[in-house]
Amino acid sequence: MEQFFGAATTIVIGVGGCLLYFFLTNLLLDRIFPASGPDISRNINRANAIRPWLFLFPALVLLALYLVYPLFWSVYLSVMDANGREFVGLYNYQWMVSDPKFLESMRNNILWLIVVPAFSTFFGLVAAALTDRIRWGNFAKAMIFMPMAISFVGASVIWKFVYDFRPEGQNQIGLLNAIVEAFGGTPETWLTHEIVNSFLLMVVLIWIQTGFAMVILSAALRGIPEETVEAAILDGASPLQLFFKIKVPQIWGTILVVWTTITITVLKVFDIVLAMTNGQWGTQVLGNYMYDWLVRGQDSGRASAIAIVIMLLVLPIMIWNIRNARREMR
Repeated sequence: MEQFFGAATTIVIGVGGCLLYFFLTNLLLDRIFPASGPDISRNINRANAIRPWLFLFPALVLLALYLVYPLFWSVYLSVMDANGREFVGLYNYQWMVSDPKFLESMRNNILWLIVVPAFSTFFGLVAAALTDRIRWGNFAKAMIFMPMAISFVGASVIWKFVYDFRPEGQNQIGLLNAIVEAFGGTPETWLTHEIVNSFLLMVVLIWIQTGFAMVILSAALRGIPEETVEAAILDGASPLQLFFKIKVPQIWGTILVVWTTITITVLKVFDIVLAMTNGQWGTQVLGNYMYDWLVRGQDSGRASAIAIVIMLLVLPIMIWNIRNARREMR
């Protein structure tokens, strides 16, 4: 109940504060540049030029406070020692290059980048295409999208039960081991098997992101002109030809946007690994490794250096995404 009232108070204060800010700043602007008198034309032009910046100002302040400032602070800490007091130059970056755990994190992140965006986008595209063809498609979409409403930690707890292990002779509460045992197999501690465990962790993120991909791609498929589809059908195109040769090429830009958006999420993956394996048994990733050094290792220098690496990996994809979005808006 306290959390509910806290959230409600935050919403009321936030929305009310924004409304009050916009009202007062516009009132002040109209006082400074009144739409009357001998300079009415110049005042209106000046007010119209300033007014958009009044709306942008709160967002710009928040971006500077929560994005720009942390970025420069992280760069600064990455060239300092563990306590952030003495300048050590590029020592933290030299350490990363030779650190086995960092190299393991990079390998795992690359593996995640190959698998998760590909399967999430593919399953999302298949789900979008199939749910538009069935009567209860909206219900199916809601069920597929539902994991998006679950936090990464909550999803990790759910899937940890799926992979749960009990010694032979005991009832298996883990769904995967129960299925293996039902077919005469031996229960396994799946999350401790290297290589396999990384893919099992990826399943969690694929499960979550498929709903996102489905919603975006479903909207794109519905935006395809009916005339194109009808012409292809009249020309004798089969359902598979219609889908892969007519529909997919027309939404290729949307597919790439979905792919890159999921890629950015993958580069920042942290919660799933922390909650399920804590980076043990060869499952370490960059986000969790940064957390380990910052919180457990109490070394802000090394943690910041890892954070800069994550930022450098994300930045080109974000720039490409923004440029692509602007190109489509023209």
